Amino acid sequence: MQIRNIAIIAHVDHGKTTLTDKMLAFCGVELAGASMDSNQLEQERGITIYAKNTAVMYEGTKINIVDTPGHADFGSEVERVLRSIDSVLLIVDAQEGPMPQTRFVLKKSLELGLKPIVVINKIDKPGSDCAATHDAVFELFMELGATDEQLDFTTVYAIGREGVAMRAENDERKDLKPLFDVILEKVPVAVNDTTKAFRMQAFNLAYDNFLGRLAAGRVYEGVAKAGDTVYVKTDKGEARTAKITKLFTFMGMKREEVQEAVAGDIVMLAGIPDIFIGETISTDRDAELLPAITIDEPTIVLDFLVNNSPFAGKEGKFVTSRQIRERLERELEVNVGLKVDFSPDENRTVEGFKVFGRGEMHIAVLLETMRREGYEMQVSQPQVIIKDIDGVKSEPFEEVTIDAPADFQGVVIEKLGQRGFVMSDMNLKNNTVRMVFTGPTRGLLGYRNQFLVDTRGEGIMSARVIGFKPFAGEITRRQVGSMISMESGKALAFALWGLQDRGVLYITPTTEVYEGMVIGNTSKGEEMTVNPTKGKQLTNMRASGSDEAVTLVPAWTLSIERGLEVMQDDEFLEVTPQSVRLRKQYLNDTERAKARRKA
Repeated sequence: MQIRNIAIIAHVDHGKTTLTDKMLAFCGVELAGASMDSNQLEQERGITIYAKNTAVMYEGTKINIVDTPGHADFGSEVERVLRSIDSVLLIVDAQEGPMPQTRFVLKKSLELGLKPIVVINKIDKPGSDCAATHDAVFELFMELGATDEQLDFTTVYAIGREGVAMRAENDERKDLKPLFDVILEKVPVAVNDTTKAFRMQAFNLAYDNFLGRLAAGRVYEGVAKAGDTVYVKTDKGEARTAKITKLFTFMGMKREEVQEAVAGDIVMLAGIPDIFIGETISTDRDAELLPAITIDEPTIVLDFLVNNSPFAGKEGKFVTSRQIRERLERELEVNVGLKVDFSPDENRTVEGFKVFGRGEMHIAVLLETMRREGYEMQVSQPQVIIKDIDGVKSEPFEEVTIDAPADFQGVVIEKLGQRGFVMSDMNLKNNTVRMVFTGPTRGLLGYRNQFLVDTRGEGIMSARVIGFKPFAGEITRRQVGSMISMESGKALAFALWGLQDRGVLYITPTTEVYEGMVIGNTSKGEEMTVNPTKGKQLTNMRASGSDEAVTLVPAWTLSIERGLEVMQDDEFLEVTPQSVRLRKQYLNDTERAKARRKA
């Protein structure tokens, strides 16, 4: 039996997971309403967060498929799986064309010597232009230094949600057979060398309540057998022994237990409780190490702290620093884009740890996962990582691509200009303008929600990190101030009614508040201490208008992402299983004044 190994890569929302689901259905895999995006957070957000393995049989050939995330914050998930496959399906939206993450995933593929198959998807969209998209993809290949062989790529046209693919744009739209035929023609057969000792590299980890930690990887050489004693080698060559207790291969949406697996296949094995991503597993103690899995460095840093607010411990199950530390240590085993500094910091007033991530969404997903597991904590404002490169203070820069109605181009250019971004390109097509900006990551922190407001939800923004450049100077990120509660108790509608004209409220009537809690923002940019628990005074006098109805504007409910974006550097975001709150680091007005004087 021949084996083909492919990964599906693309920019976010270009149709990877939908196409993968349709490929499974075409090969007779019963999805039963399920999807490759089986994680609850993935389903809620409509994005892929974790790389996943599946496999189908087509004309006697086993095709292993890896579905990868499209969002830049989860790029580490893409980087580590590309070594285990022989080709990629590069999905490109026929209307949007190549986007920032398209460039990122394609660059990684080309560097590994892979020859992509280009799938121009969503060709039924009103604004689709297959010819222009094909030309843009070809130019991107050339720009990224593709070889002559890689430039000679095969193009397939598809409508993922309908489950159809064509060799040419105007061919009959029937099913996905043309795509599978191209895969068999163009993807190299996996090397099936069974004469050498078994050797594989873990590129993904999973956990089973009965089997413990599971390692997924490609068998590069030899035959993997259940019961074999193996040597697990770190990237430094240090070896330890273990035993394969269970062996699984992938088929459809399930993993199947097998007694052996041959070179070329992607497998999952149990029995190595201390396995880590990137380690080489072999039956030969002297086996050569497989190339280390390298990923791009984190760009932002923040503190994960024990919650010490007046409401601490009321909602969470796991609240201590030891419990938070153990959870972060488990996360490090599978989340290769994350780094954590567990060393104590004498400047830190609350016990905690410094966490480094790839972006706000990367951190937000981790926080959301932890809160759903019962963890309670507070985090500081995200800051970009500043490096000293050859004696020059440097910070991460990003290339931002924006598609928005032409009416909004002025406000976008103005806002990004204030945040240190310079426009490098602009094109107008069908009253939609595409603008490309370059600027410091610092300028993007806290901008995404503002962008949605400025473009009335019609704009699309994508960004990719382009490396570290000299520090860009001071940037004004936030033009609003904080509305801080001076009392503890239950917020009343009458009090909030009097405050809503001053800015935007984060809370609703009956919300429990405490002194120092941030209940909203002020539009004029100043900090304001208010009393949200103040009730209407009763008198025996009546006056005109005294009994007018209290009408409240809907509150701007805080989510984790919103909180990370709007918080100031002297605030904490309190995250519990039931609530997300903003608070000042120093709850008392007098303490805040002392802290400002010390600073």
